[in-house]
Amino acid sequence: MSVLTVDAEKCMVCGVCEEVCPANYILMNDEGPQEAEGGRCIACGHCVAACPSEALDNSLTPLAAQTAVRKELQWNAEGAKQFLRSRRSVRVYRQEPVKREELTELLDVARYAPTASNTQGITFQVISGAERLNRIWQTVIAWMEEQVEASGGRGFSYLKLHIAAARRGKDTILRGAPHLILALAPAKMTQHTGRSNAEFVLAYAELYAPSLGLGTCWGGFVQHCAFSGYEPLLRELELPEGRNLAGAIMAGYPKYRYSRLVDRNPLEISWK
Repeated sequence: MSVLTVDAEKCMVCGVCEEVCPANYILMNDEGPQEAEGGRCIACGHCVAACPSEALDNSLTPLAAQTAVRKELQWNAEGAKQFLRSRRSVRVYRQEPVKREELTELLDVARYAPTASNTQGITFQVISGAERLNRIWQTVIAWMEEQVEASGGRGFSYLKLHIAAARRGKDTILRGAPHLILALAPAKMTQHTGRSNAEFVLAYAELYAPSLGLGTCWGGFVQHCAFSGYEPLLRELELPEGRNLAGAIMAGYPKYRYSRLVDRNPLEISWK
């Protein structure tokens, strides 16, 4: 089925659409862009977005549905650098729920993250409420205790620290966050692709969160526990049929603000 429409009067036959197409779906001839026989458009929208004369349309990513880039909103390099470096893992939250419209905006932006071959497919499940989140925290701790016991008490020193904290009533798994956001991938998607897509999507959420006054932290132990197939946690998460957990982050209003940018290890590059 044809998806491309070309306005011959506007087309400059410049070849930009062919060059930016990642799927080799567009081929140029003297008349302009053509669809490759047997090819498959992955609906990335690059061809329409890059066309300098608005001559090309694509039924899968229509020109009318694309948003023009506002040049006055573009940052300089220094502003972009501070934006990226300002992202922090927030582990202390105010005990008030985030407004649903703010969480919706956060995840609406996150869905624009790049995915393998534009497969997209990531959906979200937001878990809220202290009672439910406490059960998830305690379930992960139970899994940790089983891991330590199975090892005969050898190793897993980091797990023992979290177990000890839980026995003191301190949550070092979900950090008392009012929300746990799960990124879900279709069960038919490969495990690698699903988790890779989720990592990009959740990274976008973490970067955008401070713009909304929100803080986030990666839910690594929830992921490890779920990825191991621990049934008690999977039951507690109540994942929808046909969906697998691919990633998790906590979210909430930060209790404290960071006024300085933290340094990292020195840059290392090998030039070959």
